Amino acid sequence: MPRRKSVNFKRDIGVDMHYNSELVQKFINVIMKCGKKNVARTIMYDALDIIIKKQKGDKEKGLETFYAAFERVVPTIEVRPRRVGGSVYQIPAEVRPVRARALAMRWLIDAARSRSDKTMGIRLAHEILDAHEGRGAAVKKRGDVHKMAESNRAFSHYAW
Repeated sequence: MPRRKSVNFKRDIGVDMHYNSELVQKFINVIMKCGKKNVARTIMYDALDIIIKKQKGDKEKGLETFYAAFERVVPTIEVRPRRVGGSVYQIPAEVRPVRARALAMRWLIDAARSRSDKTMGIRLAHEILDAHEGRGAAVKKRGDVHKMAESNRAFSHYAW
């Protein structure tokens, strides 16, 4: 933490080559492991191609499906631990938009990695399609987080 001024600097990551989308570019960066960006691009573009094929070849509709699925996974509330008088309470708190996007990407990718399809592109495409329909592991994770926050609503007065 700087002592004098607060730093409000957000690095511009640009847009991806095929779809001119900042979200797709950020998703590629999150998929990437060990600096292998071409592998991450291949995974993401394979997944989007599969989604577009399921949408009968319409590129815009396929991208809208991806955006809609992503919005279904983004959490609005989460629980944060807070120590009060020797015991730790799980206190519900709103999620900042940047963190909400990061959590949604992480949940989608982790859910895709745990699937048993042949390639990661196919796994990711099926997870995105499941999220679009309101099912799948990533949507379940969001529901669990919201349910936990709802059940701990009684401790919300400890949030200060």
